[in-house]
Amino acid sequence: MKHNVCMVSDFFFPNTGGVESHIYQLSQCLLQRGHKVIVITHAYGERTGIRYLTNYLKVYYLPFGPFYNQCILPTLFTTLPLIRNILIRENITIVHGHSSFSTMAHEAMFHAKTMGLKTVFTDHSLFGFADASSILTNAILQFSLADVNHVICVSHTSKENTVLRASMPPRLVSVISNAVDPTVFKPDTSKRRRDRITIVVVSRLVYRKGMDLLAGIIPIICQAHSDVDFLIGGDGPKRIDIEEVREKHQLQERVTMLGAVEHSNVQNVLNQGDIFINASLTEAFCIAIVEATLCGLQVVSTKVGGVPEVLPPDLIILTEPSVKGIVNALEKAIERHRQGSYHSPEEVYHRMANVYTWQNVAERTERVYDSIVDDPKLSVGERLHCYSKCGIWAGKFFILIAAINFILYCFLEWFLPRTGIDMVPEVPLSSASTRAPSLVDDYDSDETRAVPTHSVTRRVTRSQTRRVREGSRTEHASS
Repeated sequence: MKHNVCMVSDFFFPNTGGVESHIYQLSQCLLQRGHKVIVITHAYGERTGIRYLTNYLKVYYLPFGPFYNQCILPTLFTTLPLIRNILIRENITIVHGHSSFSTMAHEAMFHAKTMGLKTVFTDHSLFGFADASSILTNAILQFSLADVNHVICVSHTSKENTVLRASMPPRLVSVISNAVDPTVFKPDTSKRRRDRITIVVVSRLVYRKGMDLLAGIIPIICQAHSDVDFLIGGDGPKRIDIEEVREKHQLQERVTMLGAVEHSNVQNVLNQGDIFINASLTEAFCIAIVEATLCGLQVVSTKVGGVPEVLPPDLIILTEPSVKGIVNALEKAIERHRQGSYHSPEEVYHRMANVYTWQNVAERTERVYDSIVDDPKLSVGERLHCYSKCGIWAGKFFILIAAINFILYCFLEWFLPRTGIDMVPEVPLSSASTRAPSLVDDYDSDETRAVPTHSVTRRVTRSQTRRVREGSRTEHASS
């Protein structure tokens, strides 16, 4: 069964991160399996309008700028006309939102249910239940998932968390883990120093990633082991704390700060190290430890969230999220390295290369799509009843929002009828490769030629380029 899928999130290329990579790789694999996939996100600087990425993955960069933390201002109703137009003209049947933080994902799913379309949501995060931000986010999630067809979580811990936060039946939630491209992350021991032990950190330098713990660990380990260095890749508000520790203890030559690291350069950074550390305070899956494992590094990680589910016990050292616990775990990893008792990088790579693959994620996601096709379409009354279960007062407020959105949708159906919307012509493409290519090709539909901005990994025939160009001209003319 073939589907027309719209991926929606505030987080996408050119921004880099776990959610961005997940959406891109999943979209590429679904395209290879014969489905139609488009992506909707907000504008990134001058990047607006329609763009084509590798394998003609079409991306709509809507003219909404980020308001806070790369997310648009939550307005709900103002995004309805544009999203409705896109979903109709692309003949979308399933809207797939990503990330609990994404305003655009929640709004697009809400509009899709108003239009009678199927919706799927992937939760990439873990939240608490006590602090003010978690309470507010959980209320929004409960409203957003009140009438969703299915939810995907990246770990069993994440599933339990989402079921409790959104007060939804567990049968509507599936667990599909993240994945890594094993052709990108490979061990290369030639880049490692033989006379030194390098501990690598590649992460956003924020509180949630345990950077306060890292700042306490560095001077202790450096004082105890004169042959141990730290290589830190990433940027964020906690970077200044680590730099202050480095200055205070005069560790400039032993603690290297790389700043923000391009995803294409992560493998090179990992292969310079011997031990990888993840000090996160909360984590739904942590794809970084899988990438480090494929590169042959020993992994030391805090025992939080879904991390214990990711790797076999002999490939990871788990510890409590405290300075003392992480220091003890690092001491164990350093001793292993000196004794040579850890597995060889090649052995670990061949063992894990086929465990987390995007092809497997796409196949399982495809089954989720197939399972919701025959779900009955909810009437307006049934949808309002779903929202009424969100609480005595919150339920009434959500019902009011849903009713206003439905009225606006009916007005648009009368004022801008579907018959006046030009449908996007299908672009026949040649069969794709057996794996999702790297995110390196970027085609601007406004250009007279399809010119990649980076190195090309896939040949584009002139006839295909002509068809894409003609299709994009039709879209610009109609819009």
